[in-house]
Amino acid sequence: MARFTPAELEAARDRLVPDVVADGLHVLFCGINPGLMTAATGHHFARPGNRFWPVLHLSGFTPRLMKPSEQEELLSYGLGITNVVARATARADELSAEEYREGGRQLALKVARLRPRWLAVVGVTAYRAAFDDRKARMGPQERTFGDTHVWVLPNPSGLNAHWTAATMAEEFGRLREAAQA
Repeated sequence: MARFTPAELEAARDRLVPDVVADGLHVLFCGINPGLMTAATGHHFARPGNRFWPVLHLSGFTPRLMKPSEQEELLSYGLGITNVVARATARADELSAEEYREGGRQLALKVARLRPRWLAVVGVTAYRAAFDDRKARMGPQERTFGDTHVWVLPNPSGLNAHWTAATMAEEFGRLREAAQA
């Protein structure tokens, strides 16, 4: 992985990172927003401490551990990636409540257009903010978008110390089983 100077990372602030999407996916994973490393590389969940890619593999979604630079290969497994908020920041707490709400509105439109079987939002706090659902918990939600079911997963950020890679893989695995049913 390329190394970036602090100035190069800061220059990536507010950049947009293209979604990895197609119509009719099995699961569309939805991050909070791109971090600066993701924006600098153009690859989702690119920060070395982020556990998304290892957990995706440990949970059985992918047959091998993939690198962020291989993100387009997810489409061949019926998987995709988007974000609640499109602009890159150093930390999610830099986002405003209105950005989350607008992100939720835009995400609902995207899901209606792409029609994945499942929308998997990584981060219960982001889900609550985007969809004004203070009672949301990990796991499947009552909310649907047309025929698309919603599942909230733990945030794979290395800063989320409440979850280990193994416990995250169990929760991702529950979604995988539901998506295969």
